[in-house]
Amino acid sequence: MHPAPSFLHLRAASAFSLLKSTLHPEDVVACASAHDMPAVAIADHNNLFGVLEFADAARQAGVQPIIGLSLTVRWRFDRWSAPLEGALALYAQNKAGYANLMRLSSAAFLDADNGAIGVEFSKVLEAAGGLIALTGGQNGLIAQILAKHGASFGKDVLGALARAFRDRLYVEIDRIDGQPGVQEDALLDLAYEQDLPIVGTHPVLFRAAEDHPSCDVLWAIGEGTGVSAEHRRGAPPQAYFKSADEMTELFADLPEALANSVEIAQRCAFAPKSGAPILPKFRQEPDFSAADELRAEAVAGLKARLDAITLAAPRRAYWRRLAFELNIIARMDFAGYFLIVSDFIKWAKARGIPVGPGRGSGAGSLVAYALTITDLDPLRFGLLFERFLNPERKSMPDFDIDFCQDRRGEVISYVRERYGADRVAQIITFGSLQARAAVRDVGRAMQLPFGLVDRLAKMIPVNPANPISLNDAIGGEPRLQEEMERDADVQRLLETALKLEGLYRNASTHAAGIVIGDRPLEEITPLYRDPSGDMPATQFNMGWAEKAGLVKFDFLGLKTLTVIERAIGFVRETGQYVDFAKIPLNEPAVYALLADGHTLGVFQLEGKGMRETLKKVKPSKFEDIIALISLYRPGPMDNIDEYCDVKYQRREKSVLHPAISSILDETYGVIVYQEQVMQIAQVLAGYSLGEADVLRRAMGKKKKEEMAAQLARFCKGAKDLHDIPESRAKEIFEQVEKFAGYGFNKSHAAAYAVVAFQTAYLKAKHPVAFLAASMSLDIDNTDKLAAFVQEAGRMGIKVLGPSIQRGRADFSIENGAILYALGAVRGVGLAAMRHVEAARQAGGPFADLMDFAQRVGGAALNKRILEALAKAGAFDAFNLPREQALAAAPMLAAAAQSASNDAQSAQITLFSGPGTTKTAFNLPQVKPWTTLEKLDAELQALGFYFSGHPLTALLARPGAPKITLYARMMAEPGDLTLRMGGIVRKRTEKPTQKGEKRAFVLLSDPSGEYEIAVMPEALLAFRALLNTGQAIQFRARVRREAGETRLTADQIAPLEVSKSAIFRGIEIKAGAEIDTEALANVLLSRPGASGRAQIRLALGAEQEAVIEIPELAALSADQLPQVEAVRGVREVQVAAG
Repeated sequence: MHPAPSFLHLRAASAFSLLKSTLHPEDVVACASAHDMPAVAIADHNNLFGVLEFADAARQAGVQPIIGLSLTVRWRFDRWSAPLEGALALYAQNKAGYANLMRLSSAAFLDADNGAIGVEFSKVLEAAGGLIALTGGQNGLIAQILAKHGASFGKDVLGALARAFRDRLYVEIDRIDGQPGVQEDALLDLAYEQDLPIVGTHPVLFRAAEDHPSCDVLWAIGEGTGVSAEHRRGAPPQAYFKSADEMTELFADLPEALANSVEIAQRCAFAPKSGAPILPKFRQEPDFSAADELRAEAVAGLKARLDAITLAAPRRAYWRRLAFELNIIARMDFAGYFLIVSDFIKWAKARGIPVGPGRGSGAGSLVAYALTITDLDPLRFGLLFERFLNPERKSMPDFDIDFCQDRRGEVISYVRERYGADRVAQIITFGSLQARAAVRDVGRAMQLPFGLVDRLAKMIPVNPANPISLNDAIGGEPRLQEEMERDADVQRLLETALKLEGLYRNASTHAAGIVIGDRPLEEITPLYRDPSGDMPATQFNMGWAEKAGLVKFDFLGLKTLTVIERAIGFVRETGQYVDFAKIPLNEPAVYALLADGHTLGVFQLEGKGMRETLKKVKPSKFEDIIALISLYRPGPMDNIDEYCDVKYQRREKSVLHPAISSILDETYGVIVYQEQVMQIAQVLAGYSLGEADVLRRAMGKKKKEEMAAQLARFCKGAKDLHDIPESRAKEIFEQVEKFAGYGFNKSHAAAYAVVAFQTAYLKAKHPVAFLAASMSLDIDNTDKLAAFVQEAGRMGIKVLGPSIQRGRADFSIENGAILYALGAVRGVGLAAMRHVEAARQAGGPFADLMDFAQRVGGAALNKRILEALAKAGAFDAFNLPREQALAAAPMLAAAAQSASNDAQSAQITLFSGPGTTKTAFNLPQVKPWTTLEKLDAELQALGFYFSGHPLTALLARPGAPKITLYARMMAEPGDLTLRMGGIVRKRTEKPTQKGEKRAFVLLSDPSGEYEIAVMPEALLAFRALLNTGQAIQFRARVRREAGETRLTADQIAPLEVSKSAIFRGIEIKAGAEIDTEALANVLLSRPGASGRAQIRLALGAEQEAVIEIPELAALSADQLPQVEAVRGVREVQVAAG
């Protein structure tokens, strides 16, 4: 029982006032409880993000929640003037008031003017019903009007508010800095003049006075400035949760102001409550029965399915399963959910939008299969409906649907049109200050040296799947502890970061979640709009949106579906067709490809470790693909060896009990799937599958009391059914429990195995189409493009370089070769290259560089783009050296812009369009590039070496170190120690358990890319050699474990040719434009006759002339760059004498 309060806080802000408050909603409630206050309000800035969370926490703590909103309001002096902004605080008295609060908060975001969040003053007057209003204190709307326009206007606006809110308007007085504000007297005068009550408030942003420094840092993070920056406002030092006594002292001259805070709390008798999700109506007819409709559609759908497939069981088994599922769905009142999902999937498929075969546990439903929601026969693969929808535990079904990522938006647009745009929205999500980000943000705000902050941040491990807390990171990293003890700034930084960790940093929208309401969403949830989005989102995150009564549907964009669709399109262009419905899942070419581990680009199976595992397991049936997708994860992967050994009869299958042996036949005695755990409980201990799903969940959560009850239930069932002694039943239970902890959802794995099979099929049977499509979808990922180009080479597929005359903006196919995309050149952009493609299609091939520049124009071309295209070799079709095309870029950019300007000013007539008036130009003369310079330019433009590799020529030269290439090493069996080399592409350093640093270095050699590990001692000694672009050689220790090849490097040294090396043979490939005089000067620069030279001149049309120089002085390695630099020289090969 609380004593009668003298004051209650109405102006607390939570962490949902982003980067302003250090208090989560439950912290505000805890503060109220600690100060013995029976009620408290949260009024976050323009949003209601946390109201359900706040109301729930308050109810649990026995505190009355008051739902408030601090709203930015725009008032205009006249219709021509810029608006004046100030805050009003609004509180929900009842349900109608809460509805208006949601309307106003939604409008603040949805009607934001150029990103300025807030509402017009007139909207507040229109939505005053059921709300109590406070004028906003020192920073409020009335105070701002008084300061800018004087008492007369302040009186008018206050009068308008009084007419709208009547006796529910209070003039707010706050003393943020512990003393009356500048406008306090004027506010009091207006209140007394208009006979309005006053209320004393205090902003609450942090718990106690000593928390101000950390809150001030939070404000600086939000402002993007340092705490010591000039003219920054900063967090008010007094904005902590003051006690009633402190407030009484602060407002000793205005006791009635504090009393009114209690009165307001007493007048607010509403707080929102959580409720079960409410499905929107599939059809609006009063007599429509969703259950009847679902039954009719499912029966018709299953009949069509059974007529088209090879049955995995007798027909009656399918019909029994369908009836069983339909009865459960109807009993749980989820028929409408299935109809809604089926409807938008059928709409998508009818329009050729690729839809995935399934995802998650939904693939276990035969009703879903009949409705074409999924494309996987659950009886064929032993998938369980109860894993998806458990009759023993009511919760919403959840279909995750994969769509082609390029057309996902079309499906969402259809749903908005079908149910009403005001009933469909995305879901908000909040980014928080996690450990490493918190350290960086706090360090920046505290204006500490970047190098120090960066070093500290890199000591914190990053694991997106299981983020580490800063406290755990400090506890596990001795160097962080040492830094804290040694440096007071570091201690202050980390202690502040610990206080701010977990606070919300920003709001955005969930990548896939969409909610559909049974009425306009503003009646259920306040709405938000992401500045980069084009549709509203709920202000409640996913969990709280469902508790508000909304049903979530997941519309995921899966890139692989787009790859498949584009690959099939390329195949169709050749007159062939791919119909996966007619392709058996035992296609031999697929399993040959998998057994060889050639799965780069294959969905779920392309990782290096997975490729090694595939070569070991050699999948021979579709079930092997399902198992490997499930097993290749931390924990379960320990069982891969047993799976493989039993598969190839190198060991006996483990049998927990004869009664369940058949359940594990498919996985060779290894418990792989959650469904197997459920079936074991069903067969061995008499659980229903619904009960078995409850058991599976309990095993995953490991709650002691629940597990003890389940163990007793399991042992009794095992005894009753199979006379298994309790001790043995316990052993089996413990074994099953161990596997249940990381068992995989078979329905999900099976559905994704279908996608894996389809991509593997396309790669095996239509490799050119598959690689072109894959590269198209990774057009911005140069690492993946490099790997695909290398893979194409391995498969004997030509990849032609980017070409202005032949290439398209995207990847394409020409005569069985892949044409490299112009849009994949770094820094040019797809949009500009589509413009290039359109200009070529409209006017035919470009005559020369100037014609190209003038026809494409300055809207798509600038100096940077032209330089990138030149470096990439896109102008090679003009038979110009790349270095000349590069040097011409400024002139060409000017010509392109001039052509565009002429077109815009209508100076080009009908008979002299862009490009028809040719500008004479001369290419600048520049020093010819060496082969290495050409390759370096390609690296800059494409992100990898394309036409060759710098080490190819280097390693062929006399004096080059003898190293083993990556491909040769991989072909050698067993553990090895040998010399290897490569060019550093990337270095990533990570801490060891001892707190030392090790590095993982990505290297490139002429045979491929690979990664080496450099241990701490070697890293300390050789870090300076491991910079990007450095050519290195090293001793490699090769270890092959668990199907993976691991390389550890030491004895690292530069990879270079001895400059004293002499060679006596040289072959030079050159064009007809070769500068013979310059070449002769180099070749004849040394006296003596102990070598030879052969010059091959390319004359066009695959003709060449060969010039032999039989007597030539021996050349040294340091003269080679001089030969390569001669104009017209294209390639140089040398041999030792």
